[in-house]
Amino acid sequence: MNSRRPFAFEAADDDPLSGIANLFDVAMVFAVALLAALISYMKLGELITENEVTIVKNPGKPDMEIIRKEGKKIERYKATRNATGSKRGGRRIGVAYELDNGDIIYVPEE
Repeated sequence: MNSRRPFAFEAADDDPLSGIANLFDVAMVFAVALLAALISYMKLGELITENEVTIVKNPGKPDMEIIRKEGKKIERYKATRNATGSKRGGRRIGVAYELDNGDIIYVPEE
């Protein structure tokens, strides 16, 4: 008489790599969730659509960057100290200040 007790998981013990497939599935779900969280955190969901989008990163700072998307074409503009917004050149004519209450004051240069 063989009084061996049957184990509930005896059939699963045949393949030691059977749990690897489940780990791969979990890793893929985690990667997709992380990608979606990063896109929503950086507010870049508009770049996925076909619409025209303009994004200003770090506005008013020396490392300001403007990202513009038209259809499938994406252009990046980096701010420089002498940037005029035109390829023909130009000159600085004044400074605009925004007050705490939202009013904007323009001060022309002499």
